[in-house]
Amino acid sequence: MSHRTRIVLCIGLVFAPLVAGLTACVGGASSLTATPYDATGHLSFGHADGPGATAADPDQPLTITLTDTGGRITDVTARDSEGRPLTGELTADGRGWRSSEPLAARASYTVRVSTENGNGEPGRGVYEFRTGTSDSAERLEISFGPEPGTYGVGQPLTAELSHPVSALTERARVESALTVRSDPEVTGAWHWVDDQTLHYRPREYWPAHATVTVSSALDGVHIRDGLRGAAAEPLEVSFGDRIEAVADISALTMTVSRNGEELRTVPITTGKEGFRTRNGKKVILGRESYVRMTGTSIGIPAGSAESYDLPVYWATRLTWSGEYVHGAPWSAASHGVANVSHGCTGLSTENARWFFELVKPGDIVEHVNGYGEDMDPFGNGFGDWNLSWEEWQEGSALHAMAERRDEQRQEAASGPLRPGV
Repeated sequence: MSHRTRIVLCIGLVFAPLVAGLTACVGGASSLTATPYDATGHLSFGHADGPGATAADPDQPLTITLTDTGGRITDVTARDSEGRPLTGELTADGRGWRSSEPLAARASYTVRVSTENGNGEPGRGVYEFRTGTSDSAERLEISFGPEPGTYGVGQPLTAELSHPVSALTERARVESALTVRSDPEVTGAWHWVDDQTLHYRPREYWPAHATVTVSSALDGVHIRDGLRGAAAEPLEVSFGDRIEAVADISALTMTVSRNGEELRTVPITTGKEGFRTRNGKKVILGRESYVRMTGTSIGIPAGSAESYDLPVYWATRLTWSGEYVHGAPWSAASHGVANVSHGCTGLSTENARWFFELVKPGDIVEHVNGYGEDMDPFGNGFGDWNLSWEEWQEGSALHAMAERRDEQRQEAASGPLRPGV
């Protein structure tokens, strides 16, 4: 509720000169220009008042009471040092205010109160206090990923929570405390993969050579009864050149580019019938100069016709289930000719080594024009980029809350139809 200045209009004296005897009119209008009086000493701040204000109980609501008779509180704004507002409601008589959500623990608050005394004169009061700990609550720990370093432009950021968070309002509380700063700036959003995992990505790939910092202001924040946020270590990562590989399953070629410039097109082989390579965008998970690949690792029975046990070199991992780009000299005659692998993308040893040395985790490999199933967005690596931006935003709790508010405003604006209108 904003401060309202009362204006007294003296109808019979509108055109008359003002004289000393017109005190009733002049006094009523003085609030237009009057300097607000200091109302701090006329306010009680409940458990946050007095000597104990240095450790006010965050599990108790903040209550503000006007001690003067005849006056009222007209407005209250309260924010912590992180800039988060503390919402609340005025009492019906205007003489009190009570917070409607829990305070953050171990936080500093600044409260600004507007008042009006019995004569209509405005007052202002500013009060600061700190909250103590909430020993009864568990802590919601949060860990950011990936590890500090330089990545390809497709690498999403991750946040892992120590406790499940499923309610929309609780998720919004967590999400609003997470900050991602990018240089240069990007438009991005968090997406809840499950109750304990969030991913963050921009609308498009990260800009080449960008630097990104992710941090949390969750420490002490009330998530739900018995659970408050804990402090988290911030994370800074950087991004390298924009490396993209497009593997055309039908054409049996893979074209690799850097910052939009084509570097090389090489012949490939991909998954055959029954072992089709997944379509879609995949983020490189890691590189292994040597790996032993066996059919049993992907569910092929040992000793069967499809069974294999091979030493593989220059292997670049795309999925946790075992899709790689790697050297495949045993199928050299099929490169560029036929798809004969068990799901991996096979190259000559020379091309596989060149690709291995060029790329890094976070770079993009996209398979197109294939015959297999689509890459999952989550659960088998980073398939985040297979969701459109609109689909990605649907996984944001803040986006969902904003949509809910828009719907409520539209319903309120339309209102019930009245007869004859």
